Amino acid sequence: MDLSFTPEEQAFRDEVQAFLRDKVPTSLRDRVRAGEHLGKADHEQWHAILNAQGWLANHWPQQWGGTGWSAVQKFIFEHECALAYCPRTVPFGVNMLGPVLIKYGSDAQKRHWLPRILDGSDWWCQGYSEPGAGSDLAAVKTTAVKDASGQFYVVNGQKTWTTLGHHANMIFCLVRTDRDAKKQEGISFLLIDMATPGVEVRPIITLDGEHEVNEVFFTDVKVPVANLVGEEHKGWTCAKYLLTYERTNIAGVGFSVAAMARLKDVAQRVMKNGKPLAQDPLFAARMAQVEIELENMKTTNLRVIAAVAGGGAPGAESSMLKIKGTEIRQELNALLRRAMGPHARALVGTGVDSPLGAEPEVHHATAQYFNNRKLSIFGGSNEVQKNIISKMILGL
Repeated sequence: MDLSFTPEEQAFRDEVQAFLRDKVPTSLRDRVRAGEHLGKADHEQWHAILNAQGWLANHWPQQWGGTGWSAVQKFIFEHECALAYCPRTVPFGVNMLGPVLIKYGSDAQKRHWLPRILDGSDWWCQGYSEPGAGSDLAAVKTTAVKDASGQFYVVNGQKTWTTLGHHANMIFCLVRTDRDAKKQEGISFLLIDMATPGVEVRPIITLDGEHEVNEVFFTDVKVPVANLVGEEHKGWTCAKYLLTYERTNIAGVGFSVAAMARLKDVAQRVMKNGKPLAQDPLFAARMAQVEIELENMKTTNLRVIAAVAGGGAPGAESSMLKIKGTEIRQELNALLRRAMGPHARALVGTGVDSPLGAEPEVHHATAQYFNNRKLSIFGGSNEVQKNIISKMILGL
């Protein structure tokens, strides 16, 4: 694969850089650069900026509001956004549900839900994991049984680790519609309004003191049968398709590129034995190793994006990308925290006596390190991804 940009691709890169320079508020960049948790209004502002440009759903078909970009253009856009300290697009509507609806949804579902994802009318969250059904997602126990009229499902059960569920008005869920079938064969994919009576959201406070995830309870929640995506009992097909997009998104290649640049900058300014830390043989070796792995991952990322652009879904490559992407991001977090030493505090302080002054990322390095330990677990743990790769590639 030729990784050099053509003149047309370089012109597109210039266009993206100009857009990000002119349209992204400085206050938003500063919060992202500092590693702060963004609020609902921050995310909605970023989505609105992208949607006004027509770039929010850049991987959707043009007929549904996509851009028609090539794989390389998507690659360029992701990297430039990361290097410009733009927020991540909240993935649940645009990057996850959207592709599922486009592939498996009815025409009525596409016409109704896709525009609402783009214009921000709906904020979606993901109802997959349950207590006892995380890595073994097919073990979900939340049930959906049709009522006497046959027009509604009645949903009962619990979901957990529901990211940003406290902001959402809609949730897409895996529910069990056939208790007697084999695990994967008795699951359906259902869209549920969070305002429906019987839905309760409870916060889960993470190690860094933030409210990012939740648990969601369903008690006799009535959901229209029209909100079933795909065939009844065949929701596992939708689930697998969606997970390939989630795993690719978790890899965060562009954000690792930005983190690598930040690490190099810090390593040049922090001194050890009278020399920049970047010249320390052991630290320099670790930096070189992670940079090599990052360059390799860029190529894999292009392969995955190209597969999607060709009309397919990423296969084992998305699992490879998820494994290496999360490992690389965790290693970059670890190296940045190590480089900052005692100045990498979890809580905001004064920055006094820090060789980096009072720069915000000094204060958030430890919080980011601990928060990103989750990356290798959610979206299917890395151990599970290795099993998927073995089955798909080695035929085991």
